[in-house]
Amino acid sequence: MMDSVSNSDDKAPGSARSLLVRAVLMGGIVGTLLSLLAGDFERRTVFDTWQRLSPREISMDNVAVVLIDDVSVKTEGAWPWSRYKVARLIENISRAQPSAIGIDIYFTEPDPLGPGIFASNYEASELDPATKRNILALPNFDDEFAKVLGVGPIVLSRFATETDGKDPVEEAVWFNSFVEGQAPAGELGHDLIVTSIAALDDVTSSHGMVNGPPDSDGIVRRVPLSVRVGDVHAPGFALELARVANGVDSLVWSGSDLVAGNLIIPTRNGGRMDFKMGHFPNPAIYPASAVTRGQIPTQAFADKVVLVGVGATGTFDIVATPLRPEIYGVLVQAQAVDAILEQQWLSRPPSMIALEILAAALLLGLIFSAGFQLRNWLLWPAFGLALVMPFASWLAFTQVNLLFDPVRPILIATCAAIALWITRYALARAELVEQRIRASEQKGELDAARRIQMSMVPSPTTLSRLDYRTEIGAVLEPAKSVGGDFFDAVKIGDDLLLFMVGDVTGKGVPAALFMALSKTLSKSNLARAGAGLAEAVAALNRDLMDEADEEMGLTMLVGTIDCATGAIQMINAGHENPMIVRKDTTIETMEMVGGPPFCVIEFPYPVETSQLDEGDTLVVITDGATEAANEAVEMFGISGVLEALNAPSDGTAASRAKYLAKEVRLFEGSNDPTDDLTIFALRYLGNAS
Repeated sequence: MMDSVSNSDDKAPGSARSLLVRAVLMGGIVGTLLSLLAGDFERRTVFDTWQRLSPREISMDNVAVVLIDDVSVKTEGAWPWSRYKVARLIENISRAQPSAIGIDIYFTEPDPLGPGIFASNYEASELDPATKRNILALPNFDDEFAKVLGVGPIVLSRFATETDGKDPVEEAVWFNSFVEGQAPAGELGHDLIVTSIAALDDVTSSHGMVNGPPDSDGIVRRVPLSVRVGDVHAPGFALELARVANGVDSLVWSGSDLVAGNLIIPTRNGGRMDFKMGHFPNPAIYPASAVTRGQIPTQAFADKVVLVGVGATGTFDIVATPLRPEIYGVLVQAQAVDAILEQQWLSRPPSMIALEILAAALLLGLIFSAGFQLRNWLLWPAFGLALVMPFASWLAFTQVNLLFDPVRPILIATCAAIALWITRYALARAELVEQRIRASEQKGELDAARRIQMSMVPSPTTLSRLDYRTEIGAVLEPAKSVGGDFFDAVKIGDDLLLFMVGDVTGKGVPAALFMALSKTLSKSNLARAGAGLAEAVAALNRDLMDEADEEMGLTMLVGTIDCATGAIQMINAGHENPMIVRKDTTIETMEMVGGPPFCVIEFPYPVETSQLDEGDTLVVITDGATEAANEAVEMFGISGVLEALNAPSDGTAASRAKYLAKEVRLFEGSNDPTDDLTIFALRYLGNAS
């Protein structure tokens, strides 16, 4: 579009470039602001799309889930179950020797079916002392559960909170493991903690924090690797299970990476781990009732991390992920554990951010160059790069677990490109308006020049009054608005009539200007032709040579007719030979000796004579007639002129001139005229008129 910007004005391209550059910069700034206002929305959209297009295939080798589902509730009774039943469930899992057991359930109150609580439900009058002693002597289900918790690689869940928890210092909460080092800024943390009752919490060998709030859009995409509780950095539930399963002794923060043995886990957003999600395999999910009843083979849990959670109707542990709008929280934790064990976490290192900035700068630079250099082709590399970036982002996600955001640089570049396009469109419209104004002004000037030119040749009325013994008809049609042809006729004596037909080299305004000069000098010099035509022509040639530049030339046929006798004297300066249409319609072409066009050299132009009888017509043309071309690039030629002059007519000079002009234009068809067209016809009437 900018190719239309005028290059004739040195200021115009520079002004256009400056405006386009500013537009690109403003567009880039707007795109940057929009991307910042969008926050993580566009980035989440891209990465969620990759998660959905390429979900991770989760095997059954590492993790299994035991779910207290609707089938289990229907079989074993409503939840919560007695601690005895839960103890049997965990005990049956432990027999398979799993690498770790994670219990994603809180036991914040004593077992409501414990002997003491059961006996307290009765008045003293309703329960005799002996019976009460026997009830109190029964095993405490919390104690039975504690025995199971104390002997296996079990991780019990905890939860950090700001309210309805206990102070870990005042309550002397024991942290069997914690994450050393300086945690990343923005680490999730609270001052209070929710734990199971001390009888269970204190005997369990490991604990993990199940905190993991969703993003602002309500979708869970990551899990925290550590949670601050007071002054302690406690490990997340999934991380602690992976640590126990791998036998790692310590967890250490190193910048934004967490070091767990030989694993270095990258994090972002305050120490949280993004990971590739998938659809947890249904065969790896076991109903708790089937496990309690010994219906699951032991090899189903051997050497695996087993998570126990609640998934019955009416439970609250349901979250949304990029893959599913509703999923049990324990299954998200199970995927996180498997991702750590398989090293399928997602990373967004500073190099990716730098690459995004570089991509945005490169796109902006290409668009900037397109605006500055006024070259549209520079937009194609930018367009190609913008198309490649989403594919590169998908490859980075699927092949090397890297998070590269293509949307931000594309958004910035798109805004810059839109600003460039709008500005170019506005400039083009302004240029079009300016061109139309210039064209209108030029048309007005050319129309005025045409009127002036046409006013410089005698009108039909003027020609008819020159002498009653002659009849003159003439046609002048410039190839453009104005041209270089002219004709004239004037009485220079009682019986002597001067006529001339000239053709200036070239067309348009320059030719028209020189034509005006030539006609003025011609009329001034040739008015003295009565004293000798040759001397007047020689004087005219000298004057024209003094006034014209080297690029200008003038062909002319100058003649006089004695209106009393019909005798003609003519001088031909490089012009078309005249023709005589006799009264009997025969046509004679006068082969004149002539000389070169005026303005070339001083030359002794010879005077050549002829004779018109009554009814004869002298026809003088310019090369606009003979050199007229049609669509097939064929010339009208002298043959076409002769044929047109030989056509039946009323014999008047005006009709012959007009008919010849019409035939020339019909021959040209849709072609533009190649040259100015002038036809001058002088009919001798004699004294009979």
